[in-house]
Amino acid sequence: MRRRTGLAVAVAAALAWGEWVNWRWSRIHAGSSGGASEAVVVLGYRNPRPTANFINRWRVRAGLRSVAADGARETLVIFCGGPTGSFAAEAQLMADYAKSVLGFDGTVLLEDRSATTWENITNVIPLIEDVDRIKIVSQPAHALKARAYLRRQRPDLAERLVRAADYRPGEWMLGKPLLALYGLWTLRGLTAEERAGRPG
Repeated sequence: MRRRTGLAVAVAAALAWGEWVNWRWSRIHAGSSGGASEAVVVLGYRNPRPTANFINRWRVRAGLRSVAADGARETLVIFCGGPTGSFAAEAQLMADYAKSVLGFDGTVLLEDRSATTWENITNVIPLIEDVDRIKIVSQPAHALKARAYLRRQRPDLAERLVRAADYRPGEWMLGKPLLALYGLWTLRGLTAEERAGRPG
């Protein structure tokens, strides 16, 4: 009985930790910029198949639920990611899923040349220079990394970053401890200030 109780407490603690870490990451480097126009930048995940995979489908849904969630009247949805193997670019596969499966009929742009998160940000900058607000969509650790990269490359644009709707309490709950552990590994290249959201 004591062993079962201890295991239950450990599982609950791990789930709570995973939830908290992902919640916290979703808010770092995201401010409260206002304005009528926004760009929702959806980052792709390696996709060596002819249709969008599970992770990219989830990212598309998270991107679309981020559209005008806070009142913007003009929203661009930008799908990012170059080709994997011999198939179409990740950006194109995500756009196809958004339009043909989810029925999205808003404005879509493609950044279909990049192979890394750094390149995602570099190549998307010309597409977001004129919007008032910028939302970057992915799993929280990956989105944080991309926001930190935007701060490195274009601190003026980073001032326009706001939260996307890619974090929801309870979503991916069982997987969040693993996502948190993986996130800690992927964020190791950021400075302590970038990981914590403090100015460097």
